[in-house]
Amino acid sequence: MDFLEHYLSHLLIERGLAQNTIEAYRNDLIQFLDFCFELDKSIEDVDPFTILSFLHRLKMEGQAPSSLARKGTAIRGFFQFLVLEDKLEHNPCAFMDSPKQERKLPAVLTMEEVDCLLAVPDLTTEAGYRDKAMLEVLYATGMRVSELIGLDIGDIDPLGFVRCFGKGSKERIIPLGRSAQRAVDDYLRFSRGKIVKSLREQALFVNMRGKRMTRQGFWKILKKYGKLAGIKQEITPHTLRHSFATHLLQNGADLRSVQEMLGHVDIATTQIYTHLTSEHLLNVYDQTHPRAKRNMEG
Repeated sequence: MDFLEHYLSHLLIERGLAQNTIEAYRNDLIQFLDFCFELDKSIEDVDPFTILSFLHRLKMEGQAPSSLARKGTAIRGFFQFLVLEDKLEHNPCAFMDSPKQERKLPAVLTMEEVDCLLAVPDLTTEAGYRDKAMLEVLYATGMRVSELIGLDIGDIDPLGFVRCFGKGSKERIIPLGRSAQRAVDDYLRFSRGKIVKSLREQALFVNMRGKRMTRQGFWKILKKYGKLAGIKQEITPHTLRHSFATHLLQNGADLRSVQEMLGHVDIATTQIYTHLTSEHLLNVYDQTHPRAKRNMEG
């Protein structure tokens, strides 16, 4: 069940799924794990036949096709997550067909909203210096929250780069930017030394107990600052990742560079952001070109 809770936490904090969806996935996966228990199978023993047998039984019991599709999606996501987190060597769903799903465009913040968010932390407190640095680094690099909290002190390069380890422990080097670098320097100079309890602690970002920051801990911090900044939409760590990519493309970055900074294996994953930037360009054109409105009216 630890694996299950870890996965559900990932869906909430990194994927930003709705609570109702997560509860549905929880019930689906508990039902599947109970089925495995009946067969005396551990997570490591699950194979494609186990999953197909589970879905077939539910079909024979009269489960609706939509429920079966959701359960299949929950199981696929669960095993994919376990492989990416190095909890399993092989994904039993790897060669199973998955239903085609319409891909939703990610929610992003405007540049003005990001500016408001980054201005909220109180730099008269140790927590404020830390929070400012975390937010600046997340927006400056487009990291996943797991990559952010996984940073050690030695991962920050004085020349303005940060080293992080993404899915499958793949290393990548990302430019940090002056604003984020300054925020990290201030945090290390004025805050971190007062929070950590042990000189042996290597985590860059720590909670107020001096231990490595957790995903849940950062998510709560981000939600608090989102409200203080007056941001109306629900904000998750992935919102800043999406905003990072979208703003880069809006300002002329090439797709390959954004792909590399995000750590996407397939450029098709990065291309979803071009839909957002195309919409932005169209809005700019309509608002600024002298003949745009007349063409629309005519």
